[in-house]
Amino acid sequence: MRASAGYEYFDVEADVGVRAWGRDRADAFAHAALGVLALGVTPDDVEPRETRDVRAQATAPKDLLVAWINECVYVHEIEGFAVHRVAVTALTGEVAHGLLHGEALDPARHRLGTVVKGATHHRVAIDETATGCEVRVIIDV
Repeated sequence: MRASAGYEYFDVEADVGVRAWGRDRADAFAHAALGVLALGVTPDDVEPRETRDVRAQATAPKDLLVAWINECVYVHEIEGFAVHRVAVTALTGEVAHGLLHGEALDPARHRLGTVVKGATHHRVAIDETATGCEVRVIIDV
């Protein structure tokens, strides 16, 4: 039995697939972003000392998922911010808003993993389920 919210990876040729689920769409979006960011730095190695505000916009739900993840990746890559936890605080049809909880990236303490280029629109999916929501996205690495 899987947890009520979480993420896992699936095989995709030359890239990485992330499947995430949660009690609702916001929860699934949060876990998808955490799963993507965990490719770069293991969340358990990160202390939640600071937060970063993240906002994305798009006109379609699948496009919003991709935009949301890419905004989170931007904060990680450009600001050098390692993430412990992700929370989506507001999710409408066209806007995702949330917080990244973590700290400044410290290569001496944080094990660096895969460099994430971003989420793609290839095979992106959002499915409402009997227990909540599941999303799938392919990550360019």
